[in-house]
Amino acid sequence: MSPAEYSRLVTDIRALVEAGDVDGLVPQLLAHAESVGNHWGSRHRKVIDAVRDADGTFRIRLAHALAGRFHELEPGAPARRSIVALLGNLPMAETPDEPKPLDARSALIRLAGEQDVHYSVGELIRLAELELADGRELPGEFVAVVRRTHLAQWDGKAKLGPLVAKLGRPVVNPGEAWADRALADLSDLDPRWEQLLAHAATANSARPSAKWEQAATALIEELGAEAVRERVTAWIRLVGRPRTRPLLDRGWGAHPNASLDAYNADALRGLTWLLSFLPGRPDSDRALGALVETALRKVQGLGPMNPKIANASVNALARIDGETSLAELARLATRVTYKGTLKLLNTALDARAGALGLSREEIEELAVPAYGLREVGRADLLLGDVTAVLEVHGTKAVLSWRNAAGKAVKSVPAAVKRDHADELKELKAAAKDIDKMLSAQSERLDRQFLARRTWPYAAWRERYLDHPLVGTLARRLLWTVDGTTVGYADGELRTLTDDVVTSGTEVCLWHPVGHDPAEVVAWRDWLERHAITQPFKQAHREVYLLTDAERTTHTYSNRFAAHVLRQHQFNSLAAIRGWRNKLRLMVDDSAPPATRDLPEWGLRAEYWIEGEGENYGADTTESGSYLRLRTDQVRFYPIDAPENWAHCCGGEYHMWLRDGVDPVTPVPLMDIPPLVLSEVLRDVDLFVGVASVGNDPTWQDGGPGGRFREYWTSYGFGDLSQGAETRRALLDRLIPRLAIADRCTIEGRFLHVKGERHTYKIHLGSGNILMTPNDQYLCIVPKPNPGAPQAGYLPYEGDRMLGVILSKALMLADDRKITDPTILSQL
Repeated sequence: MSPAEYSRLVTDIRALVEAGDVDGLVPQLLAHAESVGNHWGSRHRKVIDAVRDADGTFRIRLAHALAGRFHELEPGAPARRSIVALLGNLPMAETPDEPKPLDARSALIRLAGEQDVHYSVGELIRLAELELADGRELPGEFVAVVRRTHLAQWDGKAKLGPLVAKLGRPVVNPGEAWADRALADLSDLDPRWEQLLAHAATANSARPSAKWEQAATALIEELGAEAVRERVTAWIRLVGRPRTRPLLDRGWGAHPNASLDAYNADALRGLTWLLSFLPGRPDSDRALGALVETALRKVQGLGPMNPKIANASVNALARIDGETSLAELARLATRVTYKGTLKLLNTALDARAGALGLSREEIEELAVPAYGLREVGRADLLLGDVTAVLEVHGTKAVLSWRNAAGKAVKSVPAAVKRDHADELKELKAAAKDIDKMLSAQSERLDRQFLARRTWPYAAWRERYLDHPLVGTLARRLLWTVDGTTVGYADGELRTLTDDVVTSGTEVCLWHPVGHDPAEVVAWRDWLERHAITQPFKQAHREVYLLTDAERTTHTYSNRFAAHVLRQHQFNSLAAIRGWRNKLRLMVDDSAPPATRDLPEWGLRAEYWIEGEGENYGADTTESGSYLRLRTDQVRFYPIDAPENWAHCCGGEYHMWLRDGVDPVTPVPLMDIPPLVLSEVLRDVDLFVGVASVGNDPTWQDGGPGGRFREYWTSYGFGDLSQGAETRRALLDRLIPRLAIADRCTIEGRFLHVKGERHTYKIHLGSGNILMTPNDQYLCIVPKPNPGAPQAGYLPYEGDRMLGVILSKALMLADDRKITDPTILSQL
């Protein structure tokens, strides 16, 4: 808008104010608010000043009109944010001679109740005092915004403190599914239930004090321990569901509907404490475990949803004795990556191990429950005349039914729903628990290669091979028994020649490093012959041998340098694989490289990284963390060597030496045990393969400003990594068995697929596609499609890119049947 146009706008605004034309002013203000992005700074202050100069009566009428317009708009409409911004910039306070009319006050109270935090502490106080003076009860939504503003605004605690102290009800803020359920329950219950929830809401410390616990225990005794456990568990199960009353999106920071109500957080922490005072039960323990994961769910602009609630849940599980609580702790220890909560989990498991006189590894093995499975991967339960069959298929638990005649039925029989509702509920819960635990145990086993673990044969059979749950994974892996490699097939441990092994002394997990390539290939054939799909790559696991270039560099590897990775995806992957990493912010700060401690080997691995980009906002999140990283060297140091540090924005790494400590040189790569070198480089290859911007099919334009075009092209269609080479070798074996075999060939880095419209080249590393003529790029964004054609037997699970390549090949081989308009427009 030019200065002349802006001047005319101000003149028009003043004319509407002088004429008292509120109806004409509202659309003018909203249109201008949208044009300036709701930023009423010095450049646009004259419009605000024109309204501020109006008398109080007009401003009250305007506030009423704006509030009314707010409620006419659909939730999520941008104009709603504009109205809140306008009201925050216009003084609406009444004087004794100019009180707000009741309808205007009511509209403003309703508007306030739809906000996460209110723009004016003074406005909240005035509205509340007027309502209370008139003897009216404040709506729960308004009480909620007062409480949240009290916690969030810099001046809220002092000014709103006295008002918040008056507002005892509702006891928790409405608007969340669990809180609404609790408030609805309280309306029909003994008043002491409200006292219990109010007491829970005072849980504002890390752990309950003796006084707090004494008061809680007294209330529990009065209400009945089992009744409290059941009701609190039912409330906790609802945490994390979508808000029942959505709040206005501010347009900046974390979306309030994606996070938990800050005021209710203390109540949730208190509820976890209440459960910790009671005997453990499977459903309550599961609810606490699920609450940990919900509270650590990542929210854009915020990070973990509420670590304090997660930590309280872990402390509660640690206090509860029993198999299920221990199982939840062990499962969470393999899943949680948030450092503070993970530290609590490790402390809790170490304490349990110490109390039982066991090692940490042993307690994790013994913590895995059977979940009702009577044999490895299966349980048959008779419910009346019906048999429920709970089976593990791969990574999933499947619940099926057979009638009295032994015939399979598709759905849960009516008689089971009617007469065995509790058993059915427990079976469904067990199936969900099995899914979660299988994933956790698979990840734990995948990290055992560097643990240098061995087991006595009898203990290994009990905890692994014959365990009802873990056995479904262990029987799909290869093991070494007294130096002989064995696998499990046809009900027995067998050698490569299918000789049966029935006894042994010492067992360890097999790894291809140190084995002749011909032997490794032979075991791959053995797995295929017995149709065994491994839970992760083992026989097909990549082996990273020292290269000539690495012998030349001597102390570092550049094999995975000069890549561009999505920082947050890299950070999550690193944590899952046991690496420590600090998010890089575009600030004047330093950080160590991504590191993995290898205590069994006395080593520490480092992957050097730095933030990528220079433009705050374009290259960062709202909170300032880099969106992308650039990668550099991989190095190894003695585990107790001082850490290297570098500026987050880039620059050289230097060893941080304190108290006169001498610098420590990196360990030569030649001195790194081959197994350690291979597994560390495999981790780094995973980080690059998953987090690189080069495998994003939508980045063919090179990303922001096109500055990554060269990298995207070189990665997306360049040389194959070790992982991609493994994929190529597997596809060489798989393609001849597919129905589309006559249309597919593998040439160099690509799988060539001949369709009716074009011939396509799918890169075996990135999954990106070129098509005839002229190697034109074809963008296909992978989407989950359970109904898509399947490739049949695969020797291992977990290679997402293999699935992407095969699904693309199956679709493109029959390209006349493609109906997706986005794809068709490119063909």
